[in-house]
Amino acid sequence: MPGTRKLGRATSHRTAMLRALVTFLLENGKIETTVTRAKEVRSLTEKMISIAKEDSLHNKRLVMSFVTKEDVTYKLFAEIAPRYADRNGGYTRITRLGPRRGDAAEMAIIELV
Repeated sequence: MPGTRKLGRATSHRTAMLRALVTFLLENGKIETTVTRAKEVRSLTEKMISIAKEDSLHNKRLVMSFVTKEDVTYKLFAEIAPRYADRNGGYTRITRLGPRRGDAAEMAIIELV
């Protein structure tokens, strides 16, 4: 399947993990994770920001169905999306850090630009 990465997890576990990572990224502005997870989180986060750029009830419900914290949804619509109003994508940056000490997995920081 070329569209998504399975990340070595069952579908429900993978979805829950990605929802949590997207929520933490929107809440804190940056997170440290593996490169492959960061690439998946990037696409989902950019979709959420693009949806939030138009402030409507339908879009709020779409975002709330994915983001796990209600206050993060409000922050997305009030602070984050207006910051990118004049930008057509490219809301995140992935910076590689090198291998993790325990298992040598390639690590990265993903942050909002």
